[in-house]
Amino acid sequence: MDRLSNTVRPYAWGSTTAIPELLGIAPTGEPQAEMWMGAHPGAPSRVTRDHDERPLSDVIAADPVRELGPAAVEKFGPRLPFLLKILAAGAPLSLQVHPNLAQAKEGYEAEERAGVPIDAPHRNYKDANHKPELICALTPFDGLCGFRAPLEAADLLAGLDVDSLKPYVDLLHAHPEEAALREVLTAVLSADPDEMAATVTDAAAACERLGGGYAPYASIAHHFPGDPGVIAAMLLNYVQLQTGEALFLGAGVPHAYLNGLGVEIMANSDNVLRCGLTPKHVDVPELLRIVRFEASDPGVLRPEASPSGEEVYETPIDEFRLSRFVLAAGAEPRDLTARTPQILLCTSGTVRAGELALAPGQSAFVPAGEKAEVSGVGTVFRATVVA
Repeated sequence: MDRLSNTVRPYAWGSTTAIPELLGIAPTGEPQAEMWMGAHPGAPSRVTRDHDERPLSDVIAADPVRELGPAAVEKFGPRLPFLLKILAAGAPLSLQVHPNLAQAKEGYEAEERAGVPIDAPHRNYKDANHKPELICALTPFDGLCGFRAPLEAADLLAGLDVDSLKPYVDLLHAHPEEAALREVLTAVLSADPDEMAATVTDAAAACERLGGGYAPYASIAHHFPGDPGVIAAMLLNYVQLQTGEALFLGAGVPHAYLNGLGVEIMANSDNVLRCGLTPKHVDVPELLRIVRFEASDPGVLRPEASPSGEEVYETPIDEFRLSRFVLAAGAEPRDLTARTPQILLCTSGTVRAGELALAPGQSAFVPAGEKAEVSGVGTVFRATVVA
């Protein structure tokens, strides 16, 4: 079992205080958005083996069967197929959607054939993998997930009483569900930028005046004045997670995280199609090809404890499996030994994992088959794979 040394990414939307408070350190005054745990090439965790600190990615590459186990290597190849994060949103992230596996492979190969540089700002597909993800709230956590029913979205827009929004309201009333959502999102993202900026300004003023259920959109508009993503956001379900609740974001589901601290896990990929709330590239035609235009309940996940005390967040994905243990004083140690690789993350209290003491925000990598016992008083998240 290896203690992980992890990188914190300073994205502009990050909270300046949430991750430092979790770690019990002083804030730097700069945004601290995500702490990465895993072997992603962008910022792999580091471990110490034989008195030598090395990237976890290098350790795995040197002997993938030993570190990951034969079952995981056979199913996912010689790499850790997930990335675990602590995510701290102090401002909205971009409104986005992820491709499914077939779309990712097709898009990646097409951009490779076209000679689009991998770091080009207009490149959509950085790799050939899909990017399903799960976010579990450590504090109250606000986000957007999936489309509202068109009539509900129509009522929300109509309540603003903004003349330039009325054609969208009519579209949402006049068409079947999929066509209505597609036509309105297409119209919003394809509108004249100056005209849309004026519409967003009027809508934001109305949201500010009305408050209540409109308050989240006033806040979004404050961070992204004039951005068409403000209107697109009103087509989506607004979700408030309580501590311990989670959301699963599958392929084609538009979403955005708005505010809060959470544990996030995802398949290893950087493929993002953006819909707005960003200064970055928005490829409208490709986005419209990927989005699933169907109204859906956001599906808040609330795990139940098994007899072993493990609380599992069930998802249809094999690249990752997230669960947690809430450890009470005097309880017997929990045996987490598994034939798959694991990352253990403490988020409260003091947890002992094998010989390692883990404080909040500290984590450990457990190679496949290695003995893994946890004890103490606190909460520990367990990230692994289904293989």
